[in-house]
Amino acid sequence: MTMTEERKRITQRGLWFEEFEVGTVYEHRPGRTVTEADNVLFTTLTMNTQPLHLDQAASEQLPPFHDRLVNSMFTLSTLVGQSVSQLTLGTIVANLGFTEISFPAPVRHGDTLYGETLVLDKRESKSRPGEGVVTLQHTARNQKGEVVAVATRKTLVRMAPDE
Repeated sequence: MTMTEERKRITQRGLWFEEFEVGTVYEHRPGRTVTEADNVLFTTLTMNTQPLHLDQAASEQLPPFHDRLVNSMFTLSTLVGQSVSQLTLGTIVANLGFTEISFPAPVRHGDTLYGETLVLDKRESKSRPGEGVVTLQHTARNQKGEVVAVATRKTLVRMAPDE
């Protein structure tokens, strides 16, 4: 190839509505190891004064964990964030809502979060031509494979542009 020849270029993006397949599971990698600094920064930025996230001495006295835990909203935000580059980067119009959010096990400093997303449903929008509603179930597991968060989310996604 000479310097004057044009190279093929690929720009990373999420999936267009038509590319989502119901029943498909997308594994999001790399994982994200959560540090104490992540937890303290997120917790203080969001003005959450819960000692369970900030005060080691107080948390050691609180059953059943006897330790500080990672803020569950950080866990949820990280889980959704892990899906962006693979699923919705530049193709999402809006988050329409979250349902059925649960945190079946705690996240601790030093845990690594691995996310995956199952496409539950999709339908063309009735009111917004060129867009569709995709329902996603996000699941986060720690390095031991334990489920630490599950959230169902509806998103409004663009359809592929006419080329």
